Amino acid sequence: MGEHGKRIECDVLVVGGGINGAGIARDAAGRGLRVVLCEKDDLAQHTSSASSKLIHGGLRYLEQYHFGLVRKALAEREVLLKSAPHIIRPLRFLMPHAPGQRPAWMIRAGLFLYDHLARRDFLPASSTVALRNHPAGAALQRRFTQAFAYSDAWVDDARLVVLAALDARERGATILTRARCARVRRDAKRWEADLEGADGTVHVHARCLVNATGPWAGSFLQATGAGPARPLRLVKGSHIVVPRLFDGDQAFLLQQPDGRIVFALPYEGAFTLVGTTDVDCDAQDVDRVAISPAETAYLCDAVNRCFERRIGPDDVVWSYAGVRPLIADDGGSASSVSRDYRFEHDTAGGAPLLSVFGGKVTTFRKLAEQAVDWIGPVLGRQVPAWTAHACLPGGDLYGKEPVARAVLEYDAWVRTRRQQFAWLPDGLLARYARSYGTRLATLLAHCRARADLGEEIVAGLYEVEADYLVRQEWATAADDILWRRTKLGLHVAPGAAQRLDAWLTARRRSTVAAQ
Repeated sequence: MGEHGKRIECDVLVVGGGINGAGIARDAAGRGLRVVLCEKDDLAQHTSSASSKLIHGGLRYLEQYHFGLVRKALAEREVLLKSAPHIIRPLRFLMPHAPGQRPAWMIRAGLFLYDHLARRDFLPASSTVALRNHPAGAALQRRFTQAFAYSDAWVDDARLVVLAALDARERGATILTRARCARVRRDAKRWEADLEGADGTVHVHARCLVNATGPWAGSFLQATGAGPARPLRLVKGSHIVVPRLFDGDQAFLLQQPDGRIVFALPYEGAFTLVGTTDVDCDAQDVDRVAISPAETAYLCDAVNRCFERRIGPDDVVWSYAGVRPLIADDGGSASSVSRDYRFEHDTAGGAPLLSVFGGKVTTFRKLAEQAVDWIGPVLGRQVPAWTAHACLPGGDLYGKEPVARAVLEYDAWVRTRRQQFAWLPDGLLARYARSYGTRLATLLAHCRARADLGEEIVAGLYEVEADYLVRQEWATAADDILWRRTKLGLHVAPGAAQRLDAWLTARRRSTVAAQ
C-alpha cells in the first residue's frame, strides 16, 4: 500500500484481484510488461475463494457436449499439478451408482472420454469399484454396491490467487489491494485511472486496461465510464462444511434426482465439504452473497440420499457462497450454462481495453496466456508465452521446471523437511509445507527452535507466520489470514478473529512508530 498518493506509469492496468486478474498480471509481468493490479477488497475475497477447491476437467460438462472446455481443463490439470504440487494434489473420486441413475454404460463411456481427451502423465485411469470390498463403501448406504472411480485434483483456491500475485510482484508488477478503481478516462493512447484506498488515491496512467472484475465485469465498464454495461448471467454456488462424514482421503461425486451432481470432499482433516448449488443471483446481491436455507436443505438432502450418516442444518459448522460470472445464454438452467470464458477486445474507442467474461479456476493459466497473447502485440511487445514451463512460488520442490516428480514424491520432500526442521511439531510442519512449499525456508529463516516462532496469537498461528503474511502476502485483517491465507478459521475458538485483529492493529502502530 506504500504506492498510495503516487502517480504510476505502466503498460497494463489489471482491475480485479481474483484468479483471472492475478493470472493475467503474472503472465504480463513475466513477458516484461509494466503491470499494476488493483483489487477493491482482499485478493480472492469473492468468487475465487468460494469454489469447490478442485482442479478438474468437469466430468459433467461431457453431458452438455462441452468437449473443448473439458479437453482444455484436463490439459491444464496436468500443468497446474506439476507447477504447484504443494497447494494442488491428486484426488481420487468415487461415484456411487444405484438403479435409476445414469446408466452404467453411459458413465463408463464418459469416463473413457475423460481418461483420453487429453494426455494423462501420472494420474491413474478410471475403474469400477465393488463397494462391499472397498473401505470407502462403509460410509455409504447399503443400496450402493458399485461405484466408478476416477482422478482429478484438489486446490487451495485462495492460495493459488495469492501465489499468482506473488509471482507477478516478483516479476515487477505492482499489486494494490483494497484499492478501488473509482474512475477511468480514455484517450487515443492511454487510460488514466484513479484507485481509491484507505491511504488516499493512486493515479495510474496505463497503455492498456484489463477488466477482470469477475461478477462485476459487466457493470464495471458502465460504473467507471469505460463503456456500456455487458450482460452476464450471475449464478450463485454455495457450499456447506460439516463434521467428517467418511474416513479416507477419497472424495465422492453424488448424483442427484434432478440430474445435478454434488461433491463431498475431505476438508481440513476433521470436516467434509459439500457443494455446490447453482442458483441465479441478482446483481445487487454480489457484494453480500450468502447461502440460503433452501440451498442448505438441498445439500443436506444430497448427503442424506447417499451416506449412512444423516445431517441437517444444525450440523453445518461453516458455509460460503460465491457468484460465478457466466456468459449470458438463452435462459437454460443455471447448471447448464457454459463455464468457458470469452474475451471482448476494444481498440476502436482509443487505448486498448480487454474484458474477461466467465472462466473457471482450472483454466486460469490458459486464459491469462491467451489474454497476454493479445495484449503484447497490441502494445508492440511480442514475447512468447512462458507460464506452462514455470513453477508457482513454492512449487519448485525438485528444481525450477515443473516436473511430475514433485507430485509423485511430495511426501518424500516433506520427510526431508521434517529432518531439517525436527524441532517443529509434525502437524505444523505439514500445514506450512502445504501452504508455502519451498518458501517454508523463507518463513522459518530466523527460527531454530519453537520459541523462535513467537507468540501463539490464536491456536495454530504464531507471530512469525502472521508477520510473514502481512509483509509478503498482503494480509491486513483477521479474515484474510484465518479464511484465505490459511483455513485456521475452522479450528480456532470463538473470539479468535478479534484477538488477531488486535494483534494486527498493534503491529501497524509499532511499524508506524518505528518509521
